[in-house]
Amino acid sequence: MKLAILLAFVYLPMSFTQASEKPMNILVLYADDWRYDTLGVAGNAIVQTPNIDRLAGQGFRFTQHCVTTAICGVSRASIYTGQWMSRHGCRNFKGFQTPWEETYPGILRANGYFTGHVGKWHNGKYPSAHYDFSQFYHGRHWVNDGNGGKIHVTKRNEQDALKFFEKLPEGKPFCLTVAFFAPHSQDGHADQFLPQPESMELYKDVTIPVPENATKESWERLPDFFNDKNEGRKRWHWRFDTPEKFQRMMKNYYRLVSEVDSTCGRILAELDKRGLRDNTLVIFTTDNGYYHAEHGLADKWYPHQESIRTPLIVHDPRMEKSKEGKTNDDFVLNVDVAPTILAALGFKKPENMQGVDFAPLYLAAEQTPWRTEFFYEHPTLISVDTIPASEALVRKDFKYFYWPEHKVEQLFDLKNDPKEENDLVKSPDHQERLKEMRLRFQELKKAAK
Repeated sequence: MKLAILLAFVYLPMSFTQASEKPMNILVLYADDWRYDTLGVAGNAIVQTPNIDRLAGQGFRFTQHCVTTAICGVSRASIYTGQWMSRHGCRNFKGFQTPWEETYPGILRANGYFTGHVGKWHNGKYPSAHYDFSQFYHGRHWVNDGNGGKIHVTKRNEQDALKFFEKLPEGKPFCLTVAFFAPHSQDGHADQFLPQPESMELYKDVTIPVPENATKESWERLPDFFNDKNEGRKRWHWRFDTPEKFQRMMKNYYRLVSEVDSTCGRILAELDKRGLRDNTLVIFTTDNGYYHAEHGLADKWYPHQESIRTPLIVHDPRMEKSKEGKTNDDFVLNVDVAPTILAALGFKKPENMQGVDFAPLYLAAEQTPWRTEFFYEHPTLISVDTIPASEALVRKDFKYFYWPEHKVEQLFDLKNDPKEENDLVKSPDHQERLKEMRLRFQELKKAAK
C-alpha cells in the first residue's frame, strides 16, 4: 500500500502546442549528488523515477552531460553564472565573484520576470533580496515546518514550490529554481540517508547490484596519495564497507531519489493545472555525480565518470514533436544551462559567460557542430590529504588526469577501459597521445580563466 501511495502520483503532461508569443517561463529542477545513470530511463533497472522518465519521454535527454567541477557550491555557481570555477571564483562555499546582474536569475528579474528559489543555496550569504520569492534551507533531511514541527526537506521543497505559484502574479512570466537537498547525505548522521517513512516499502525486497570495481584492488590502483585520510575513503567507510551497509545505504539513497521524482511530478502537474505547461522551458539536472563505492570511494570531487556525469533533461515548447524522447551524446556542460535559458528568452548572454546555448542540438534540423572535449577542475578542500585538487582534459575516447599538488598525471582509454582502472601514463604506446593531451589541457585550462 505504501509503495502505491508513493508512486501513484505520476504527472501526465499536456501535449505541446506551438509556443505562444508570450514570454516563455523557466522551471529548473535541480537535484543533489545524483549521477547520470540513477534514472529508469537511463537504464537503471532498480531505481523508480516514473515522473522524470516521463519528462524525458516527452522531452529531450543528454546522455553525456557533465559538470566542470563536481561539488555542490562550485557547480551551483557555474549553473547561475555560466562560468568555470576559474572565472567565477567560488573555490569553496563562500560564494562567487560574478556580479548578480550577470547571472540568469538576475538578468531575468531585471527584465520583468517573477523569480523564485526554493531549497538549497550553498553559495555564501543567501541573496533573498534578489528574488521575488525565496525559501532557503539544506543540510538536514528533516527541517522545520514553520509551525514548530518537522517536515522532510523534499516535502518542504514541494510545498514551497506550490506556494511560489500561488504568489505568481497573473500573466507575469516566471523563473523558478527548485534546488533539492536530496538525495545528498546528512553528513554526520550515522544513517546518512533519511527518507520519509512512507517510502520504506520501496526497494525492500530487492538487492542493489554492487559495482564490479567496488573492490580493494580498484582502491589500490588509485594514486599513492589516496589513503585513509582521504574524504572519499572516509565516507566509503561510513556507507559501503560491509555488504549489509551497502544495501541499507543504497536503498535509502534510492528512496530519497524516488521522493524527489514524486515531488517533480507534483510540480509539473501544477503547471498543467494552471495552463502554464505549454509555455515553460523545463530543465532537470543535478549538481554532480556520485560514487556508489566504485574505486573504493564515496561522494564526488574527482574526475572519474561516476563523479562528473549527471542527468540533463529538457522539455522545451519550441521542440518538434519528432524530437520527443530522443537523446544526444554530445558534451553538454553545466556552464551551458545559463546561456541556454537566456537564448531561449531572447536575451544576449553577458560577455564573460563561457557556456554555450545547447538548444540547437535539439531544435536545429541539421547536425550542429559541438565541442568534443572540455576542461575539468576541482580545488583542494580542507587539506591536500582530505580532498586533493584535481584537473582533467575529458574526451570521449581518452581522459587525461592531473593532480597539481602531487604533479601526478594519469591517462585512461575510455573506449577500452570505461571504468578508468588501467592507467596508461607510462605506456610506451601512448606517449605521443599523452604529449598532445598535455598541451591541449594547458590551452583549455588557460581559456577557463
